[in-house]
Amino acid sequence: MGTRSITIGILGAGYWGPNLIRSFAETPGCEVRYVCDLRQDLLAKIAKRFQQVNVTTRFDDLLNDPEVDGIVIATPAATHADLAARALNAGKHVLVEKPLAHEVEAGEKLVRLAEAQKRILMVGHTFEFNPAVRKLKDIIRDPAFGDVVYLYSRRVNLGVLRQDVNSLWNLAPHDVSIILFLFEEYPRSVIAHGLAHIRKGVEDVAFMYLEFPSGKIAHVHVSWLDPSKVRTMTVIGSRRMVVYDDVDPETRLKIYDRGFEIESTMSGIDHSDPSSYTYRVRSGDIIAPHIEWKEPLALECRHFVETVREGGVPLTDGHNGLRVVRVLAAATASMHQNGRRIEVPAPVKS
Repeated sequence: MGTRSITIGILGAGYWGPNLIRSFAETPGCEVRYVCDLRQDLLAKIAKRFQQVNVTTRFDDLLNDPEVDGIVIATPAATHADLAARALNAGKHVLVEKPLAHEVEAGEKLVRLAEAQKRILMVGHTFEFNPAVRKLKDIIRDPAFGDVVYLYSRRVNLGVLRQDVNSLWNLAPHDVSIILFLFEEYPRSVIAHGLAHIRKGVEDVAFMYLEFPSGKIAHVHVSWLDPSKVRTMTVIGSRRMVVYDDVDPETRLKIYDRGFEIESTMSGIDHSDPSSYTYRVRSGDIIAPHIEWKEPLALECRHFVETVREGGVPLTDGHNGLRVVRVLAAATASMHQNGRRIEVPAPVKS
């Protein structure tokens, strides 16, 4: 495509859509030509703010314009698979918001379709572009951190109650994508519990427990029913610990130089004889590392545009999105079977 501007159409002008429109409009080498939504009131706001953008209620306007290179889908989760398939069949590159699909089979079909059409399929797992998350990965991979023992995360608030998806599918895609990015490992099994307190059949709180082949474990708590907004992830290593707090713009990361050390009470340590050693708590410094901050969404949008222009495989491609869907589907099965442990089949990447 050379150096010409990449032309984008955005489907969905609701909660997240305006952020995508703004970010793509500010991306070098990108033109937002269309914004599509069924609500005229939303389109009127977009037209007033982004006067160069064509607004429409017809998705076909985006599909049938031969100059539209890519389509960005920010509609309710249950519609993602069908709309993404229509865009791919029209020969468009696609960025679809999380989750990729609401069912594993639908996600698999999308991945196969993108490969058959030779088009880019990218999923909006924005946190994988977050400088704090990428710094977190560097920290836990540093030998000084030791071996990762376990991780736990909380993504809770007194939020808007959704009807199309439960709290697991609404909130946990973020945490699952971060965990898979950090661990570079796929879970062996999942156990999940949830509670539909407000709306019958729509769990507003969920707990998910992931077990990995290496022995690592991860626990995820998501909820729409919590008194305050919390977005934290804690990783415990054998030598250090680190807390990621996405709500704290000043100190998103804190490294704790703390842990247990073994001290010999004799000439040597005999692990079969507990009297030959003792444990001592080591409490060292707390460090808040500097993070060169850039807006994650801006990085994600630029990555999509550059991948469309130059080719290659995006960081959060269809296989990446499908892995997250597989984990969430297994967690849903566990939740509906009273917390039964569900094996997660290892993904096969073609």
